[in-house]
Amino acid sequence: MRKYFLVFVPFVLLFVPFVMKGARSGMIRGRVDLRRVPLPVEPRPNVAGLGAATATLDISDRLASVVYLESAPRGAFETVETTHAVMDQRGERFVPHVLAITTGTIVDFPNSDHIYHNVFSLSRTRTFDLGRYAAGRSKPVRFDRPGIVRVFCDIHSHMNAFVLVFSHPFFSLTGADGRYHIDNIPPGTYNLIAWNEGVTSEPRSVTVTDGSVDEEDFTLR
Repeated sequence: MRKYFLVFVPFVLLFVPFVMKGARSGMIRGRVDLRRVPLPVEPRPNVAGLGAATATLDISDRLASVVYLESAPRGAFETVETTHAVMDQRGERFVPHVLAITTGTIVDFPNSDHIYHNVFSLSRTRTFDLGRYAAGRSKPVRFDRPGIVRVFCDIHSHMNAFVLVFSHPFFSLTGADGRYHIDNIPPGTYNLIAWNEGVTSEPRSVTVTDGSVDEEDFTLR
């Protein structure tokens, strides 16, 4: 008889099968093709920024996509480790523009510019306001709930970023070539989703077998 367990995963609650011990894990890999890349917001002149370095607009920020499993095997929820990640403020940009992390991660927000910044979010997943702080300082935020967090700067309206928080490790951020790979996936059938700048693909059912390597490509926009 097959046993089922109720688990909470990012954005949805699903039933997933229990995975028997001894089975070899598999891999899902592929490419995310972006047909239309959203352009960065043009910075607005401000008196406080006079004499500072000019804000840089880099379209490569918008090329980063995240591919993830909508559900995950039971073992992914047994332990939650506290790790650290960094989202810098540099050239009046958040670097990286997209950050994918697991629950329990502490993200540091250093200010590497020579002007003040004010990092905040009104997202339901994690609401915070770090206040204004000068160059050379850094403030942390811990993310304990799965979901998507939009990050902004209260001083510079053109600055924005995304933090995607997962309660399992089965996700991957694409490289410069759009390629991704998710490793160590226990055998089972999962829904695979690709995300870019708030746009998500339709869930795609993928069956991972003992030691398999599955190729799954996506086209967004």
